Amino acid sequence: MPVQLKSFSQDLSPIALNPASFAGTSRTWSALNPAHWASLAEVGLVFGAILGAVWTEFGFLNSCFILLAAASVVVFSMRGALSLRDLGLRHPFRGMFPILISGAVLVISIGLVGPATLKVGGPVFALPLAKAWTYVIWALLQEFILQSFFFVRLESVVGSRRATVISALLFAAVHVPSPVLTIASFVGGLIFCEMFRRYRNLFPIGLIHGALGLTIAASLPAAWLHHMRVGIGFLSYHP
Repeated sequence: MPVQLKSFSQDLSPIALNPASFAGTSRTWSALNPAHWASLAEVGLVFGAILGAVWTEFGFLNSCFILLAAASVVVFSMRGALSLRDLGLRHPFRGMFPILISGAVLVISIGLVGPATLKVGGPVFALPLAKAWTYVIWALLQEFILQSFFFVRLESVVGSRRATVISALLFAAVHVPSPVLTIASFVGGLIFCEMFRRYRNLFPIGLIHGALGLTIAASLPAAWLHHMRVGIGFLSYHP
C-alpha cells in the first residue's frame, strides 16, 4: 500500500478473534455480534485513513492521515486478543519453501515479460540499490497491515476464504488509479492472503512482496508506473 509512491460457500477458518465467529460464513447483517461490528469498524477506519493519505498532497493533512492510520493499527493491534501466531509472527519458517518458490516464479515471470514492455513503454525507473532495503521494510509493513490487521479481522467476521478476496480488493483499491499496480496488487493480494491463510507466517510473504515490487519497478516502463506512485501522486506525476 504505497502512500503516493505507491454469496460464498460455508468456510471454516483456523483462527479467529472470537472462536465462536468461525462457526460458518453464511451470515446476515443481523447475525453480527458487537465484536464483529468492532472489527469492521477498525478495518473501515484504517482503510479510510490510508485512502486519505493516498489521495492528499504532502503536507499537514496528509501527515494527519498517515499518523491516524499508523496509530490506529498499533492501538487496535495491541488492544486485540491476538497471539503472535494469529498475527503470523510466531513461526518464521512455517511454509517458507512453498511461499518462496511461488514468489520466485512470479519474480521470474515478471522479469521475462519486462523487456518486451520496454519496447512500447520506454525506460524503467532506476531505483538506487542503496534504497532497495527500505522498500523491503515498507513491504513488510504493508503485509502486516494487509494480513495481520485487515485479513484477521475480516476472517473473524466472514471466514478465511471471503476474507482473502475482500482483503485483496482493499489492497488493490489503495493502488488506484495506477492500472498496472492495481491489477498486480489484486492478484498479489489474493496470493499473499492465501499463503497467510495456509501457513500464518508473515515474514516470507513480506520478503516476496518486496522482491516483486522491486522487480516490477526494474522491469516495467516508468511511464506506466509513474515511479510506483498511486492515488493523487500518480495523477500529478511529471517525468
